[in-house]
Amino acid sequence: MRVKRGVTSHAKHNKIRKATKGFSHPNRVSVKRGRQAVTKSLQFATRDRRNKKRTFRQLWNARINAAARMNDTTYSKLIAGLKTAGITVDRKILAELAVSEPAAFTAVVKATQK
Repeated sequence: MRVKRGVTSHAKHNKIRKATKGFSHPNRVSVKRGRQAVTKSLQFATRDRRNKKRTFRQLWNARINAAARMNDTTYSKLIAGLKTAGITVDRKILAELAVSEPAAFTAVVKATQK
């Protein structure tokens, strides 16, 4: 018995067209180009999820360093002081303290210098 494959092909094509919404015209109308564009965009998404973590950590370090220098110390001395004092505060929280609660950040710096 002959199997007609039109329904499944159209379903696959519609799936690609739905995924390429917002892409440029050739990638949106051509199924072949659209499939390539979706594959590449998923690769970029995976890569950039990793890079987002990297860039946020750089931002936090820069903010901590700026606030530490306002308190007459450096980033490396502050982090070393935190480790010797046994204070377990991650860089994300330290950066948030440095920006929104300078008095609390100053208290943390004073605790590391004892």
